[in-house]
Amino acid sequence: MANITIPLVGLVDTAIIGHLSDATAIGGIAIGTMLFDLLYWNFGFLRVGTSGLTAQAYGRFRTGASHPCGYVPDECRKLLTQSLTTALLAAMTILAIQWLFVSAVLAVVPCSEGVADVAREYFFVRIWAAPATLMLFAFKGWFIGMQDTKSPMAVDILVNGVNMLASYYLAVHTPLGVVGVAHGTLIAQYCGLLLALMILALKYRIVHISYGEMQAAMRWQEMRRMAQLNGNLFIRSLCFMVVYVGFTALASRYGDIELAVSSILMKLFMLFSYFVDGFAYAGEALVGKAFGELKSENEELKNKGIVHCLFNWAIGVGLLFTLIYALWGRECMALMTTDGEVLHATGRYMGWLIAMPIVSALAFMWDGVYVGATAGKQIRNAMIWAAVAFVGAYAGCYSWLGIQALYIAYFAHLGARVVYLTIRWRDVKVGDI
Repeated sequence: MANITIPLVGLVDTAIIGHLSDATAIGGIAIGTMLFDLLYWNFGFLRVGTSGLTAQAYGRFRTGASHPCGYVPDECRKLLTQSLTTALLAAMTILAIQWLFVSAVLAVVPCSEGVADVAREYFFVRIWAAPATLMLFAFKGWFIGMQDTKSPMAVDILVNGVNMLASYYLAVHTPLGVVGVAHGTLIAQYCGLLLALMILALKYRIVHISYGEMQAAMRWQEMRRMAQLNGNLFIRSLCFMVVYVGFTALASRYGDIELAVSSILMKLFMLFSYFVDGFAYAGEALVGKAFGELKSENEELKNKGIVHCLFNWAIGVGLLFTLIYALWGRECMALMTTDGEVLHATGRYMGWLIAMPIVSALAFMWDGVYVGATAGKQIRNAMIWAAVAFVGAYAGCYSWLGIQALYIAYFAHLGARVVYLTIRWRDVKVGDI
């Protein structure tokens, strides 16, 4: 339920811009969003790594003696401290390099001057949400690892609800115009952080984390396991950037109209992925807890039934979205923009939109299962092969298929992930990092 609200923010932002302005503004927001993808995907381990490690720690705690309601095991508290401290340090670094970062990226991404101007204006407002955004990554991973999906649901619904309302009001009813969507995001992220802190205090009875706790948790002997897993996940994030940021950057080579079309299509791609990612998060929590409860590598895995059940749900959601896009795909496009040129151009890509859900359902579901198992090496290697497939497919097809090669490359990366992770699952063992 929480994940359903996440893509709605991007859809609403794109729809606001699509109805207020032209393809240049849509493309500018797409490039601005890409800039944050470049930054934040590098720190995806703050959620992913925290989730798997916390779930396993919770599983080990569950096998011991009973404790009062609201009690947080020491290992779980330490993981939260490590993740939040890392998030704050990362945010300070991002704020320090913001000007250099924007200049460097826009120097190598081909786009018109109008698109670049909108992207810069959007970026330099939204960047001040970095501390809240990265800390929310850590909180979400920790809550999921603690088998608590109600808390991140409440936070996500608040963040995304405030984001949509504030973005609409500031963009439509104030002089801010299209950049109002960035101010809306800024406000929403800090509202979400405040709620997460309140949940931590009221539900888990953690009112504050002392400086001494932070120092102790960040010692190398305490951080080694998390650092090793996060290192593999960081490489995975870099490979994700090759695909998702590369998709937008390559689309920009074909002009503002094609960039706007690709932005809308990617929003609809991601609408589905967030639905199925809810089951992937369940996989992280349940598979992680099951691995934590295992006492040795030789003990029979308890999560086989969990994995089968998760995949049944993921495939079912994939088939549902395939039907929705097949019947009402053009109507979905029309909700995003009134620009006649953009709408006309989207017709050439409807087949990709219809084919996407069932293929990506398997890839996203496997990611959740492997994160719960903290199988960092396998996750890393899968995305390396996926990035190679994306680049190779585009390089081999673009000279004779044009922009269609970009969508072939996107599907090639999904296929590579599914094949690799399916083959490697039998080798995953307790304690893998």
